[in-house]
Amino acid sequence: MTFKQRFFRVVHLLFIVLILVQLLPDKLPAEVCTPYVVWFASGVEVLAILYCAFAKNKIGTELFSDIVSFVYGLLIAWTLTTAKLNVLKPSLFPPPGRVFRQFIEDHEKIVINILSSVGIILQGYLLALIIAIPLGLFLGWSARLGSAATYISKFLGAIPPIVYIPYGIALLPTFRSVSVFVIFLATFWPVFAGTLSGVMNVEKKTIDSAKVLSVGKFTMLFKIILPASLEQIFIGCNQGLTVSFVLLTSAEMIGAQSGMGYYIKNYSDFGDYTRTLVGLIVLGTVIVVISYIFNRVQKYLLRWKQ
Repeated sequence: MTFKQRFFRVVHLLFIVLILVQLLPDKLPAEVCTPYVVWFASGVEVLAILYCAFAKNKIGTELFSDIVSFVYGLLIAWTLTTAKLNVLKPSLFPPPGRVFRQFIEDHEKIVINILSSVGIILQGYLLALIIAIPLGLFLGWSARLGSAATYISKFLGAIPPIVYIPYGIALLPTFRSVSVFVIFLATFWPVFAGTLSGVMNVEKKTIDSAKVLSVGKFTMLFKIILPASLEQIFIGCNQGLTVSFVLLTSAEMIGAQSGMGYYIKNYSDFGDYTRTLVGLIVLGTVIVVISYIFNRVQKYLLRWKQ
């Protein structure tokens, strides 16, 4: 890419506009913490410049620039409607600077809650993958068993896992184990159904070719059928991951004593909407980061299909 393609972008213009907006007079009587917005935007802009300078992929550079442009545009609108024009109710919609300051003040508490939420997700999600994928492979290998299992998974998978929370609370020792159980159910059925679908739709000529070479059953399942089914399996994994975050946040809001759902619910109950917004932003960021990592893993494992 040329120098102009790398650095003459709308994202940098929006950064300048964002900084100029911070210079406008404030209409809120309370402190709006403008320096925190400037520091945050400057840090993001440094990352954007470095990315544009060293990135080799034009499409990736454009995607990153568009995401940062959206962030700048959101901050501009947020600043104007709160600190500068006082259009929105300050108690419900605090200015961005105050939210960024609160994040810094609560960063230790936020890290603890993030680790709690991510730990629960990983436990339930990985346990579901370990059980659902092999089970789907073995059942899907038999056309008769696979057909029956497909209808059973459709029936049980249609039941929202959150309805099992009362049973989990009654049967399991801690609310954390209840949350892991709910995440397990949210992930198991989509992954199981995806694995079944992938195995049962492997091209017959692929299996016939392996049989001609006298391939054993174990090798057939894990060296031929599993790779051929990965695309469908990942569809189920994506569905399970998305639902897991929604259910975990809901579960943490019901009775947990830690996690980002608890953080958001706890402060919203006390009318502290600055911390509520901090929790929402952090939760969304964590989900985006984990989804990005998952997509990179998926792209790597399916690289042979490209």
